[in-house]
Formats: sequence, structure tokens, C-alpha cells
Amino acid sequence: MNRKLYTVRTFVKISSRRFFRDKAAIFWTVAFPLVFLFVFGGIFGKSSDVSFKVAILNQSDSVVAQQFAKQIKQQDKLFKVSDDIKDLKTANEKMGRGEIDATIVLPESFGQQKADQKHPSGQAIIRYTQNSQQAAQTLSSVLDAEFKGINSKYVSTDMPFTVKAEQSNERSLSTFDYTFAGLLGFSILGLGIFGPMNVFPELKKQGILRRLHTTPLRVWQYFLSTMVSQAFIGLITMAVMFIVAMTVFDLNVVGNLLALALWIVLGITMILGIGLSIGGWAANERQAAPIGNLVTFPMMFLSGTFFPRFLMPEWLQNITAYIPLTPVIDGIRLIATEGKSLIDLGPQLLLIVGWTIVIYIIAFRTFRWE
Repeated sequence: MNRKLYTVRTFVKISSRRFFRDKAAIFWTVAFPLVFLFVFGGIFGKSSDVSFKVAILNQSDSVVAQQFAKQIKQQDKLFKVSDDIKDLKTANEKMGRGEIDATIVLPESFGQQKADQKHPSGQAIIRYTQNSQQAAQTLSSVLDAEFKGINSKYVSTDMPFTVKAEQSNERSLSTFDYTFAGLLGFSILGLGIFGPMNVFPELKKQGILRRLHTTPLRVWQYFLSTMVSQAFIGLITMAVMFIVAMTVFDLNVVGNLLALALWIVLGITMILGIGLSIGGWAANERQAAPIGNLVTFPMMFLSGTFFPRFLMPEWLQNITAYIPLTPVIDGIRLIATEGKSLIDLGPQLLLIVGWTIVIYIIAFRTFRWE
């Protein structure tokens, strides 16, 4: 038994060395997921902060209008004011191209005090396009709250009905939390499927697997060494992605890192079986590529990789829950963002174990040395 395990250790070293010497493999396995991380992190990172891209056209020379415009510009976390827009025509063009959400117009009468009034008054106008209607409605509510604060300085009004917001102790998932877990799933998918799918046909083409078949090496030893090597490489890749996400995009991991690492290894092991099945069966790249894409693309778009599954119709959610990659991504989200333990992930774990058994039965039966 020790000799058999020695053979496994030897091939683990060979597979790992071959990976780290292959610059293309390092790029597609480590660097390429990081590119996706920066792209999606730039889009969704810190997305919980609501902000509006607006233009302010102050047509009034009143002190109140000037103070109000200045106050809006000072709230740079909420309002991103474009200072280069000086007229309504330019504002309409930028709104039409989606460069700004709306335009706040302060008419000439804004902030003026009429003869029969004891305080200044005015009405701000929010101009928007049809495509930015939702953002404009939200902006109207925000500005209405701003004006209530200003109005209270001039007029005291008793409010018989009020609303109070209370924060619960539950931590909700942000868009980036969902996206990051999906990116980890995307990385596992590439590592587990495209790795063996590309390597095995090449080894067959070079006759390496045929020569290995003449040795006492068994299929299970070769599979086990590949699994250990890919799991090791996968943990390195995931660790790099976690470090980047936490330092650059403020990802907050609340779960146990050891449980998360073990879950990732389980996911890599299961998905790797698909790559072993395709790469072990295919005689060349032309046979492997179509089958690999046929298997990969449904999981990539239906397992919650790039957007949460709850956005799908309920009937589709029920179907996609049983796709192999789905429990892997769900488990990563639950552990990393909600602090769930492996015991809490019973349904997902059951799916992974079931799929792993089925996939490796197929892998052993379809593997060909040449």
C-alpha cells in the first residue's frame, strides 16, 4: 500500500510541477479569474452605497438657491455632480446617452421671497428620461427629505404620523457577495473541467498515457494524484482571489476559513470528475471541446455564477438547484457570508456526494489511455 501511495505522491509532484511551468495554464487558472474579479468588483463592489449622477442648473440668483446647490455638491457620496454641464441642451444629451441619471433645475423664482410671504419659497424640477424613471423617483424622495429639513427652519409643523427605521441583527448579502461566490465557482469550473480536458488529449497525442499504461500505474492512482494536485492548485487560486477581494473590494468573510477550504476542495473534486470523464474519453481536442462546452455553459449561466438564482422563475430555480455546480456556489455563499457550518449544509453536501459518485463512475468507465 505504501508503494501505491508513493506512486500517487510522485505523480502529484509531476502534475504540480507541470502546472507551474506552464505559463498559459497559470494565466487561465489564476490570472483570468482575477480579471473577472476586478471587472465585476468594479461594477458591483461597494454597491450598497446609493448614489446619483446628476447635473445642477441653477437659474436663480437667490442666496437660498446658491446655498442649496452648494449643499448638494458637498454630499459627494450621494450626489455625483457633473460640473461641466451648463445648459439644458447638454444635460439632455448626456441623459440620453445615460451618462447622468437626472438634471436638477432651480428656476429663477427658486429661493425668492414673495410680498405676501414671510419666508422664501420655490420648486426644484427634476428632469429625467424614460429609461431613468426609477432613479428619478428615488431622487425625488431624497430631495423631498432635503427640503423637509430646510422647511423646518422656516415653518414648524406637527407630524401626527411618522416612520422609524430599525436595523435588524441579520446581515444581508450584497450584490458583490453573490458575484464573488459565483466567481469562485467559475474558477472551480475552469480548473476542474478545462484542465484535464486540455491536458489528457495532449498527453494521448504525445503517447505519454500509452507508455504509462505499460507500467503498474492504475487508473485510480492517476485520478487520485490529479485530484490532489488540482485541489492544491485550486486552494492557492482561491486564496489569491480572497485576498484581493478582501483588500480591494472590502469583502467580509464571516465564516470559518477551514470549513470554507474543505468545501472548496469537495467542489473541486466533484467538478474535476467531469473533466476527467471528458478528457479521459476524448481522443483529441476536437472531441473534447464540444462536449466540454455543452457541459460547462449550462452550469456557468444557471448555477448562480454571475447573478443570483432567485432572479430566475421559480420553476427554473427548482431545476437548477440540482445542477452540480449549484450546491458548490450556494455552500461558498452560506459559509463565507452567513457563517454557516458544514453541518448546516446537509442538502448541498448530499447533492455533492451524490454527483461525485455518479461522475466518477462515469469517469472510470470512459477513461482511455490512448
